[in-house]
Amino acid sequence: MHKGEPTWWQDALAHFENDPIMGECIRTYGSEGLQGRGDLFYTIVRSIIGQQISVIAAESIWNRFETMVGVVTPENVRKFSKEQIASCGITRPKSGYILGLANDDKNLLNFSYSTSSTLDIQKHLIQFKGVGPWTAEMVMIFAILLPDIYSPKDIGLVNAIKRLFPEVETMEQAEAIAKRWAPYRTMACWYLWRTLDPIPVEY
Repeated sequence: MHKGEPTWWQDALAHFENDPIMGECIRTYGSEGLQGRGDLFYTIVRSIIGQQISVIAAESIWNRFETMVGVVTPENVRKFSKEQIASCGITRPKSGYILGLANDDKNLLNFSYSTSSTLDIQKHLIQFKGVGPWTAEMVMIFAILLPDIYSPKDIGLVNAIKRLFPEVETMEQAEAIAKRWAPYRTMACWYLWRTLDPIPVEY
């Protein structure tokens, strides 16, 4: 897993320089953006915590969880019970998913992420309980740093596109709009989220 700025980030900035939407977003929010941690387990756990809740709520819960666990590794998570994990404000089902991933970390992590297709990565990830397509997409964006990922059912992305394109009414229409930002839809996602939240999305 790559740490720091994605290898393709500067190319994407140049690609979007004259794009009327992304170019303006880059000028507004700055050219520094997505940063890889090089830690897939961290990202997948943080993504599970962030499922179906606001960015601000997820940040608060994550901070409590990280304070309790310390460095978020499978070994450290396994030191705690599902009830202890839930005490951080995490739902009981999500607490079970997180503990399950920590207990099955070898199967989770021992996979050829760097050489596999997007489809194969998604198939691998969604076999784990609690990991659906959205969580897999967050992992591909924030941990694997693939350049052209769009999450079609992410309500934040859909709402951001609706703001920019008032004629858009459905998730399918939003996904069609997002195709214009290929082959760097990952960057587009990052800036679309920035238009909605006071803090950058991070998983």
